[in-house]
Amino acid sequence: MESIQSWVSKNKLASIGGLWASGVVASLAYSTARTPLKTSLKLIHARMHAQALTLGVLSAAAVFHYYEEAHSAAASPN
Repeated sequence: MESIQSWVSKNKLASIGGLWASGVVASLAYSTARTPLKTSLKLIHARMHAQALTLGVLSAAAVFHYYEEAHSAAASPN
């Protein structure tokens, strides 16, 4: 678990971009299997779902960054 956290901490943009891309693919796969929409609408919905997922991940990253900074400041009193 710690190796994953350190990789994500070092590669924040790559991990967020990868999550966004996987969100688009998952949403497209779901909408293709479940809804009889046009391809253009499927792409729009997939992009919206991926953006919502990205906002959630960015919020979680901000909380994680705050938590990381608070604990590093508490560990070193300088």
